[in-house]
Amino acid sequence: MGAMIPLRADELRDLLLAPAGPLARVEVVGVTASTSSDLAAELRADPQSWPDASVLVAEHQSGGRGRAGRTWETPPGTSLTCSFVVHPPVPPERFGWIGLLAGLGAVNALRATAGVPATLKWPNDLLVPAETEVEGWGAVRKVGGILAEVVTLPDGQPPAVVVGIGINVSQTADELPVSSATSLALAGAQHVDREGMLVALVSAQVEVAQRWRESGGDARASGLADEIEAVCSTLGSHVRVELPGGGSVSGLAARLDDDGALVVVDDAGVSHRVLAGDVRHVRTAG
Repeated sequence: MGAMIPLRADELRDLLLAPAGPLARVEVVGVTASTSSDLAAELRADPQSWPDASVLVAEHQSGGRGRAGRTWETPPGTSLTCSFVVHPPVPPERFGWIGLLAGLGAVNALRATAGVPATLKWPNDLLVPAETEVEGWGAVRKVGGILAEVVTLPDGQPPAVVVGIGINVSQTADELPVSSATSLALAGAQHVDREGMLVALVSAQVEVAQRWRESGGDARASGLADEIEAVCSTLGSHVRVELPGGGSVSGLAARLDDDGALVVVDDAGVSHRVLAGDVRHVRTAG
């Protein structure tokens, strides 16, 4: 384990750019604070600079962004860090599924390429099994995360969405910032190859996005909501959700609503719709 071979930008473009691949633009940079922040800024300045189905990949992010304004950083060359640009041709009220759809694509890519039984923790954590438990997480560890951000464009143009994905690939235990994290290498992945993982990730994201678009953004009609629920380890667990505005909701994570919200049923049988929050898995039902 440790630092890995640098990404080969020219080879990745050959594989991923149309017409050979599914993407409209592929860029690889050595270091940046945040691929998502870079894309959002460039899109606001010039909405045509990053067309639909584009990706920016960084060898190293010095200030990657997570939920609730958190930052994170990994040793250079040990993670796959990238952000996708999406210009969704669907009603904005259906954008709530985009992060979950990206999670489904990432889970599918991890299972197919790395051979790890990855799952999705609502709304945006990628998990793999662990032999020991960590409070609030159980016998799993976080191997990656997803952050979807709606970008308002000038002149009344339809908004874009930037989807940032980070996956820990080859970190050692000493290189991980918290006890709840792990890497593919530590999780016993069959293949620890950032380029192969990127190609698989792109393929999975495009496949999921295409099905969603063909249904007009209806995750239920496309069958994607069922697939997300099938890989979402939060469902069926007793959880405590810390809400962004303060307060919390506790109960059984029962299902996903039609807009991707998490429905939590408390001990009194009252259903609560949660659109955002930090989820702690207390225990599995039953």
